[in-house]
Amino acid sequence: MDYNQLAVNLLDAKSLISSLGAIGLIAIIFAETGLLVGFFFPGDSLLIIAGVAASNAASSVLGDGTKLPIAALLIGAPLAAIAGAQLGHLIGVRVGPKMFDKPESKIFRREYVVKAEEYFNKFGPGKAVVLARFMPIVRTFLNPVAGTLEMPARTFFLWNVVGGVLWTESMLLIGYFFGDALAPVIDKYLIPAVLLIVLLSISPILVEVVRERRKKKAGGAEEPAAGEAVQAGGRHRRA
Repeated sequence: MDYNQLAVNLLDAKSLISSLGAIGLIAIIFAETGLLVGFFFPGDSLLIIAGVAASNAASSVLGDGTKLPIAALLIGAPLAAIAGAQLGHLIGVRVGPKMFDKPESKIFRREYVVKAEEYFNKFGPGKAVVLARFMPIVRTFLNPVAGTLEMPARTFFLWNVVGGVLWTESMLLIGYFFGDALAPVIDKYLIPAVLLIVLLSISPILVEVVRERRKKKAGGAEEPAAGEAVQAGGRHRRA
């Protein structure tokens, strides 16, 4: 077995779908959102190509006998995304402080928790959880960070469902309805298309960042007092 080729295939959406099918895709969506080691999976492109694989263009993109059932994808993918994020939140609740407080850790750093807390406070928990779905890597790590910050389970579940459904269904349906148009150019233009979708999804955050920088340059933004910062930082913690 060529292990180098296997490693490359793990990062290739077409190879993953051709090899694993609908059940494998659903399992990968769960792993990417729930298992912290799954952050490297190509979730966005995987879902779009899965939609193409469920369309009439399946044979021209992936070959004969690889067509996937769209109904199973539309049901299974959001359920896997929601369940995975819930697992990530639970991991954050149970072991988050220990995991992120290790000074020698290269992946789970305390600074990520601080930045995520600022993100929650600035945009609100709902928008933070939903928008994170459309950001590679962020959608993996935000869930345990939310648990570490003790974001209420009901609040997280509500917005987790909204974000999980919007992310999976939109990506799948883009591939499904535009499969014929994407088939001839999918290798060349899929990644730029996904990046464009991600850019559009995080545009509200970029707008806020630009506004904040302009306020600071104009001298209109005041630094919060230390006590105020602590109070704001605990907004998502349980009493």
